[in-house]
Amino acid sequence: MRITKYGHACVRLEKHGRAIVVDPGVMTPEPDASAEVEAVLITHEHFDHFDPDRLKAVRAEVYSCAGVARHLSGLGERVHVVHDGDRFRVAGFQVSVVGDKHHLSHPDVPPVDNVGFLIDEAVLHPGDALTTVRAPTLLLPGQAPWLTVPDMIDYLRRMAPHRAYAIHDGLLNEWGLRVLDDVLAMEAERAGTEIRRLRPGESVEV
Repeated sequence: MRITKYGHACVRLEKHGRAIVVDPGVMTPEPDASAEVEAVLITHEHFDHFDPDRLKAVRAEVYSCAGVARHLSGLGERVHVVHDGDRFRVAGFQVSVVGDKHHLSHPDVPPVDNVGFLIDEAVLHPGDALTTVRAPTLLLPGQAPWLTVPDMIDYLRRMAPHRAYAIHDGLLNEWGLRVLDDVLAMEAERAGTEIRRLRPGESVEV
């Protein structure tokens, strides 16, 4: 499986000439992220993960939570609402749905729906949550208003993946990215495994 990282929290997964994309939101400017994909997976409704106009422009099935689906009534049967524990197969990928709510981000605002996607029992994109399941490859939230470095490290250690690639970094400037890279390098050395940030446009094979 090839994983390509695009702007912010978006990743494209390709296998045997078929492709799906996860979270091509407003902070994902690259049009090729969702080109010729058979399915778009959306973890939750926040703009950095979800761009309704983009979904209207692609001919693909959409899998997401109820919170996203309520914004997509015009897409009809292309939209599939999924919940924690569901499993489906699309574009040759087996997808398990994990989690149901966004991480707490404000004491006065209830968390929105958030579903993570475990793809081929191999790659986890948790969206904006710290859902713990067994996954060899973790797409790690690298920075967010709801995330501290201690929380990120604790999540990494609980997950103990074979490799972790940080995404969700679109709010960081050059200095913030340097700090994130340093934190990830320290944890990689401690764990003795590959833990680092994926750059936009970078691909890895898993």
